[in-house]
Amino acid sequence: MSKKIKSLSGLGGLVYSTNPDFKIEEEIQHTDTLPAAKQLLRIKLETKHRAGKAVTLVTGFSGKDTDAEELGKKLKTFCGTGGSVKDSEIIVQGDNRDKVLQWLHKNGYSAAKKG
Repeated sequence: MSKKIKSLSGLGGLVYSTNPDFKIEEEIQHTDTLPAAKQLLRIKLETKHRAGKAVTLVTGFSGKDTDAEELGKKLKTFCGTGGSVKDSEIIVQGDNRDKVLQWLHKNGYSAAKKG
């Protein structure tokens, strides 16, 4: 009996293959998180596609998604606002560039810059 798949999103867009030897393999990403001093983070203010509301965007984080989410949570807590982490970009609601830069420098992210 064949397995029933409820959603095609788990296949990564694959719908049909004529190759009889084809097997679905999941991509495994093993990227280690760089130390805080070597992270090249950029902080900028963005209002595009957000109904005119300003958000502070932290880009350039290289490492595991769980580490990016943890950093995002710490930044949001320090600023006292909401936000999210998507595609290794940390989004903090409001214009908190100075607060974010201050927190990053205080916690060892010396290469962080406002842009």
